[in-house]
Amino acid sequence: MTRPVDRRTFLRASGVALGLPLLESMHPALARAVAASPKRMVNICNTLGLYPASWFPTTAGAVYEATEYLSLIDGHRDRYTLFSGLAHAEQQGRQAHNSELTWLTSARRPGMDGFRNTISVDQVLADHLGYVTRFPSIVLGTVKAQSQSYTRSGAMVPAETSAAELFRKMFLQGTPEEVAREAQSLDEGGSILDHLKSQTDALRRRVSAADQEKLDAYFDAVRTAEEDLAEVKAWQQKTKPVVDVAQPVDIPDPSDLIGRVKAMFSLIPLILETDSSRVVSLMVQDHGVVPQVEGVTFDHHNLSHHGQDEAKIAQLRKVEVEIVTAFNGLLTQLRDRTDANGPLLDQTTVLFGSNLGNGNSHTPNDLPILVAGGGFSHGQHLVHEGDNAPLSNLFLTMLQDHGVETDAFGQSTGTLSWG
Repeated sequence: MTRPVDRRTFLRASGVALGLPLLESMHPALARAVAASPKRMVNICNTLGLYPASWFPTTAGAVYEATEYLSLIDGHRDRYTLFSGLAHAEQQGRQAHNSELTWLTSARRPGMDGFRNTISVDQVLADHLGYVTRFPSIVLGTVKAQSQSYTRSGAMVPAETSAAELFRKMFLQGTPEEVAREAQSLDEGGSILDHLKSQTDALRRRVSAADQEKLDAYFDAVRTAEEDLAEVKAWQQKTKPVVDVAQPVDIPDPSDLIGRVKAMFSLIPLILETDSSRVVSLMVQDHGVVPQVEGVTFDHHNLSHHGQDEAKIAQLRKVEVEIVTAFNGLLTQLRDRTDANGPLLDQTTVLFGSNLGNGNSHTPNDLPILVAGGGFSHGQHLVHEGDNAPLSNLFLTMLQDHGVETDAFGQSTGTLSWG
């Protein structure tokens, strides 16, 4: 029989006290309280595309023959669905890569004059969930702070590129002095926001009606920041979860593309398992150097513009094989690691794909899209014939499945259902 453990129990050694995470044994009713696993979302974009002939099956349905890339993840076939014929409309921006900006938003004409991005699907869910977790969302990048996550005001959410720093934020409690400094920093931020609020109220009385609308929008942003600050301060007082893994070591060499991808992938199950966040997005970026993959002598971007050169295509496939293999490792971790109700993957909707359907011409049509886990019916290749269907329909389905009460997202014309 399991004996209850006091919630105030600490691990003590050499004068250091380490708080325990919340365990079922700490309260007899806790097992019942956690009976319903939280639903989660993970979005992963390989921004230079996936070579179509190595990704897309030639037949639809459940009996498709696995292609070169799909054979790498075929052990999970009954846990994912492939989609062909999905895209966002009007994605040809000022330059070919502007569709990176809108993969999670579907905003039209990215990068063109007057363009302003819209909210991304991950941030819709993050806003819906709020601070039920320490971090409403986690946004990751493999080399730079650019991300595909955007707020309601169209501002980009910067990506975290350091696996070590993210681990520190999530799992390392810090010394009392460090905690105190963080609390002081938050308090100083609060006083600044209070000052901005008073200035805004005074200014509203002296400007035109049109300017008042602008100031009202600004005031709303300030109020949201104040609310977020209060939530952050509350979480700052709570003990961080304990994980039985060492802090990762960052990879300084940008040419180690696969190493950086794997480092970020290794953190995702920890984030979900500890309920540090329920929304994670990762952008696999162009590192601008020759990747450390055996037999590859050109940089990844150059290879994506292969011009039908068979030698370049062969090298491109080597790089993408490594990326898909790493993704297979992530799916395996999410399948093998569990919460109160079973595999993490069962309650985690994983979106994997690209903003480019053809990396050579950099066209944003017929996008490679895969959805794994999340409790959906899986095991098929679903093909939309004719003009591409809105990828936003899939995003809308994902949001509704997570409890977001909305009947529209981006360019959606309805939900995308399959069985």
